[in-house]
Order: sequence, then structure tokens, then C-alpha cells
Amino acid sequence: MAASRRPRRRRVTAMAAVAAATLTAGLVTGCDAVNKALDCVQTADTIADDVTDLQQAVENAADDPSRADASLDSIEKSLRKIGDRTDDTDVNKAVDDLNRAIANVRAAVRDGDHAPDVGPVTDAAGELTKVCTS
Repeated sequence: MAASRRPRRRRVTAMAAVAAATLTAGLVTGCDAVNKALDCVQTADTIADDVTDLQQAVENAADDPSRADASLDSIEKSLRKIGDRTDDTDVNKAVDDLNRAIANVRAAVRDGDHAPDVGPVTDAAGELTKVCTS
């Protein structure tokens, strides 16, 4: 009788191990999604700060035109960070929209516009924040 219990125990032990591994994989995947969402929110917050800096830089462009470029560079760096970490289509669309808005401001500055419209950058950053927090 003891010999017949051993195979059953092994099967039960093996099934428990498989169940534990499956549960752990699910938790890790869930945690990974939470971490990605937190990264998105934190980066969107950083971008919001960068957009505020950009607005101030554009207001003072006559005094220091390089400051606007530095703000744009900082936003683009943060966008690369989000783009590399997500496969969410809404987040990727918001990142693309913000990249386009930045390119337009950068082109305007390059063409000598000392007061480019940063409204589209602000709007796109707001959309990114919205999709990261929803």
C-alpha cells in the first residue's frame, strides 16, 4: 500500500509545483504590467515638467534661445524611455503625436521663430498623461 501512495504523491507534488509556477508567472506578469504603468506615469510627469520648462524657455527665447532646444531634447529623451517600455497602442500614439509636435516647434525655432506655438506640445503631453493614468 505504501508503494502505491508514492506515485500518487509524486503526481500531487508535481501538480502542485506546476500550479505554483503558473501562479508565480501570472503574478510576475501582473507586476510587470504595474511597473510599466508606473514608469509611464512617472515619465509623463517628467515630460509635463519639461513642457513647463519649454513654455518658459519660449517666453524667454530672446534671452537664451538654446534653452528651448535643451527642453525639447529633454522631452525627446523621456519619450524614448516610454516608447522603449510599452506596447500599448494608445501610449505609442500619444508618444508619436508628441514627437511630431516637438519636431514642429524645433523646426520653427530653427527657422528663426522666437515665439513658436507650443500649444500642440502641451496638448500632446496632456494626452500622454491621460493615457498613462487611465
